[in-house]
Parts: sequence; structure tokens; C-alpha cells
Amino acid sequence: MPALPAPPAVLAEVFSADRLALVQEYADLLATDGVVRGLIGPRETPRLWERHLINCGLLAAALPADATVADVGSGAGLPGLVLAIARPDLRVTLIEPLLRRTTFLEEAVERLGLEQVTVIRGRADAVHGVATYDVVTARAVAALDKLATWCMPLVAPQGALLAMKGSSAADEVAAAAETCRRLGCAPAVVEELGAELAAEGAVEPIRIVRLSWADPARVSLPLRGQRAPRGSRGGSSRRKRRKS
Repeated sequence: MPALPAPPAVLAEVFSADRLALVQEYADLLATDGVVRGLIGPRETPRLWERHLINCGLLAAALPADATVADVGSGAGLPGLVLAIARPDLRVTLIEPLLRRTTFLEEAVERLGLEQVTVIRGRADAVHGVATYDVVTARAVAALDKLATWCMPLVAPQGALLAMKGSSAADEVAAAAETCRRLGCAPAVVEELGAELAAEGAVEPIRIVRLSWADPARVSLPLRGQRAPRGSRGGSSRRKRRKS
């Protein structure tokens, strides 16, 4: 198993000093249990810092203060757990359908002491009509047209879907335009984060697609239940059990 490299100096530019030890602990967990349990490929370990942790950490700056966040298809916690580490003011819900992944996430949440994080086992539609969030995130889950269909019912009237995308972001926006319009979304916007650090040669910038409602006043979600409370404590909820 390849060893986890020492953290790069730029880590301190992305995460505050009081969160660096927690980032290191999560990185160690990904490089060991994450690899053994098949959540992270062994070839990813040498590039875990730049490709995954710093990459996801750059997203934290785009989130409003004290926001409720749902990370759809959270996998090993990227970007959801990274956001919870970087921003302790956030209330983060990790939504993931596979048992082996939610088991890892629950163990990681407990080990890292992230009391503001909740784990839900299920697909995004398991939460439709139950709760909405200020921000919904997704990384490497699906093309934007599918992602919008799955995630926008979770977005609060004044909220946004922030989908982490690569160089094909603009093409995905164009391909999903009709689906997004039909859902009642405003035109999607592609944003680049981390440009200042990239200019210094320290990191690669990331691209996100921001999707929000065209007319927030007409959004009547959730269909049942209430919005996820900001002050709820961390825990876990299991839904729609499926084999992993």
C-alpha cells in the first residue's frame, strides 16, 4: 500500500490552523481503512492531498455561513466530510446508498468528533419532500441533467446546487439546459475556485456548476415534513437498505 505523502504547504492556505490536525487524521483514515475497504483506490494515496482533500477544501469558501448542506453520493466523504472539517459552522448531511460506505462514514464521523454531521443511507430521492438544504453538493456522481433531477428537490428556495465538475462543465451545462429549465431552475453558472492559489502554482483550480431556482417564491418544497433543523446534533439515519 503506497504511503501517504507529507501534507503540502498549501494545505494551510485552504484550511485554518485549528483544523489541520483533523484534516491529517481524515487523510490517514482514507489512506488506510479507505483503501482497505475499497473506498479509495491504492493509486490515489500518493495524490490524496491535491486531488481530493485540497480539491474539496476549495469548495468550502463558496458556502454561506451557518448553512445546512447535503452531500449527495458522498462515497468516502468527498466533499461532505472535508466541508464539515473545514467549516464547523456548517450542518452537513451525507447521503449515500451503499452500506459499506455509510458504515465507513459513520465511523469516520465518530472518530473525527464531527457532531454536526448526519449520515443517511439512501438515494437522494429518499429525502425528497422530507428536507431541504441551503446547499446541495455532489462530486463525480452523474452528468448535470441527472444530477439536477435528483438534487434540486433538496434545494431550499434561496439555496443552490453546487456540483463539482471538471473541464467539461460548460458542455454539461449546455446539455442540461432544457432539463434545468423544465425543473424551474435559473440558467446554470460555471464558477472557478482557487484561482489565486493556482496563480502561485500551488494548486489546480476547481470548477463548480451553480444551479439555483429561477423563482424562489414559487418553490413549495419540502412536500412533506420540515426543513432540516440548523441546530440538530450529529447522528445517523438509515434508509432503504440495499446490499453493498
